[in-house]
Order: sequence, then C-alpha cells, then structure tokens
Amino acid sequence: MTGSLLKDTEKAGSDTRPLSFEALRGWSTDDHAAAWACFERTRDLAYPAMQHSVETPSREFFEARFKLVRLGDGRGHLTGYYEPEIPASPIRTGDYSCPIYSCPPDPASQAFTREAIVKNGALDGLGLEIAWLRDPIDAFFLQVQGSGRLMFADGKGMRVGFAAKNGHPYVSIGAELVRRDVFTADEISADQIKDWLRLNGTDLLLLNPSFVFFRPLELSQDSGPLGSMDRPVTPDRTLAVDPAHIPLGTPVWIEFQGQGRLCIAQDIGGAIKGPNRGDLYCGTGADAGLRAGQLNTEVTMTLLLPREAST
Repeated sequence: MTGSLLKDTEKAGSDTRPLSFEALRGWSTDDHAAAWACFERTRDLAYPAMQHSVETPSREFFEARFKLVRLGDGRGHLTGYYEPEIPASPIRTGDYSCPIYSCPPDPASQAFTREAIVKNGALDGLGLEIAWLRDPIDAFFLQVQGSGRLMFADGKGMRVGFAAKNGHPYVSIGAELVRRDVFTADEISADQIKDWLRLNGTDLLLLNPSFVFFRPLELSQDSGPLGSMDRPVTPDRTLAVDPAHIPLGTPVWIEFQGQGRLCIAQDIGGAIKGPNRGDLYCGTGADAGLRAGQLNTEVTMTLLLPREAST
C-alpha cells in the first residue's frame, strides 16, 4: 500500500521540497486525538500494519510515522458537504411524489440519464422506489450530498446512502448559473440554487446527466453516514477527495480561512476532481447544511505519507 501511495503522488506532480510540521499553521494547537480517532476508522483498510500505542500521544504518532508531501504547490479549492434531514414518505402521496431509487439490477437500466429517469419515467414500474420526497429539488440535493436522513410523518425515519451512479459525467448546476450571469462565483450557494429552482422550475437540473442510486442503511443515530470506504464519516475531519490524486485513507492537512486542521481522505464526490480539491464533511442537519453551503474557499493541502513510502 505504501508503494502505491508514493506512486500516486508522483503521478500527480508532488512538490518534493522539504516541509516541516512546525511550519503548518495551527499544527501545534490542533486536536490530534480527534484526527487519530477519525484515522482509526479506516486505518485497517489503508494502513493495516500501522499501529498506535496508547502511550504515544497522537501528535507524536503522526509526526514520527508520516512525512509531508504536497501535490504541486498544494493550492486548491475547498467546499463542504453534509447529511441532510429531509421530510419523506415510505409511500407515494399527494405531497410526496418524487421517488429515490435503489440501483437497478439490469446494467442497461443503470445507465439511464437523469432526463430519462426523471422526465421520461425510465424506471417506472420496476419497484425500485425506496421512499418518496416532496420534489425533484430535494431529490437532486440528496444525490449531491450522497446520503441523508429521511424523516417520516409518524416520527420514524430511514438513513440512506450512496449505492451507485449511472456512469454519466457530473455537470454542475451552480457553474451553469454562474455562466448565465445569474450569480457570481463568489456569492453562489446551495440555498440560492434551491431558491432559484423553486422560482424558475427544475428543467435546469436535467443538464446534469449524472444520477445517484441509494440504499437503506442500518446505522446508529449518533453515527455519521457511510463514506466511500464504507465506514462512518466524521464531522470536520473527513475529507472527500479525488482518489486519482489522493489515495483514500490518507491524512491530509488543510489550511483555509486562517485555520488549519488534520483531516482524513475517506470519501469521494462526483464534483470533487483534481489534485488539491477537497470537500469537508460538516455534519448532519440544517446547521451543518448552512456551514457546508457557505464553505467555498481557497485551501492549501498537504498530504501525510508514511515515511517508508517517501524514501
């Protein structure tokens, strides 16, 4: 595994200049124990031979076992994502008429575009509906986040998570609204996009052919949703990345908006592309959604690679 880590960063054009932990803004004051707890969730998948003695402080562990490497100059872009809480129904009703689907068993049906599914009813009659949401906007943004908590009227609910994609490329609706001069790149947010769609209709969503299928999840209420490593993600510590550049399970130091934080690359996203592109998991519910929607900023990313992989 360590050899593949080094190979992947070399392909991405790593900055091989010496870096020190002391030079990382905020490193000395970060909660390294919290970072370790997040790292431990997926350590057996990414670093099965790496053990952490309880006698060794977490900061000392990271400094002793890892070396700092940047992809290029490390500068990139950071956004946020969250687990929404969405009103839903287990059956179709007048108020809840927009389905979310499990993955079709037929490969041909898995490849239908968003327009074929949403507008033309390509999956109708196949019995794939997991639950019903109020409108295509709720369904679309659930797909953007990749997981959610469905809240039923009887007080019960359901956790759902990513199952599969239809294989078509992701097209950003936000970028399209910026291109049309509806919003500027600095001011656009998820809430603004939702408000615009509710006022102007949802046809614009069909420009994005990508479509996400879901699966019900059996998770405790205090657990985060499952990331792409099939383990629960951690608020403010789990980072979604492009695995073509940053291998999953890698610790990543991020510096943004005057702060620094040690995160773990444990998730991916359709819009997360490039060597220094990150999406920070912000938690569950409306407050987390507000923070995630407002997080749209420059970032400097520094990878922590095992020292034996960097020689």
